[in-house]
Amino acid sequence: MEKIIYTIGYSSFEIGSFIETVKKHHINAIVDVRSSPYSQYKPDFNREILKEALQKNNISYVFLGKECGARVDDKSCYVNGKVDYSLVSKLEIFQNGIQRLIDGASKFSLALLCAEKDPITCHRTILICKNLKNHGVIIMHVLENGKLEAHYDSEKRLLKLFKLHHPDLFRSEQNRLDEAYLRQGEKIAYEPEKQNETN
Repeated sequence: MEKIIYTIGYSSFEIGSFIETVKKHHINAIVDVRSSPYSQYKPDFNREILKEALQKNNISYVFLGKECGARVDDKSCYVNGKVDYSLVSKLEIFQNGIQRLIDGASKFSLALLCAEKDPITCHRTILICKNLKNHGVIIMHVLENGKLEAHYDSEKRLLKLFKLHHPDLFRSEQNRLDEAYLRQGEKIAYEPEKQNETN
């Protein structure tokens, strides 16, 4: 049976509409992939409050920010003061997180949760989904309007973002896509000096 994993960013939702949207897509488990599961702007999405609200609606909550968060403690993953996602993806802890997601998708209809409303501006796509798709998982992103976008279509937007969507005689689409992931990763990667709540 094919495994489907959803992703969702909470920043464009209030807690009520968030739960409603999650239910609409038959998602019954939220996997929080924020390194720090707290929001200065939306306290309803703080770990304990969110967990309680989800449980009241029979939706499970799991925190995987340590394994799959964008802020990593391992200093070997920092290049020029920024996290390098290609290095993070090689870490054993991250690979364990990916395996937990794959295993979890066999038992639950799960969604990765982070703050960013657009999946292509978030590490849940640029780091996690880039690695998940190599395991044959179908990825669907819940957008701010509550509609779904297939990961393939998100990747097409990513290519367009860097004007890499036109066929190239010398580079395959995969080569261009790899470059788009790399460039977006550099753009959004966590820098300790520039802390924000999107990771």
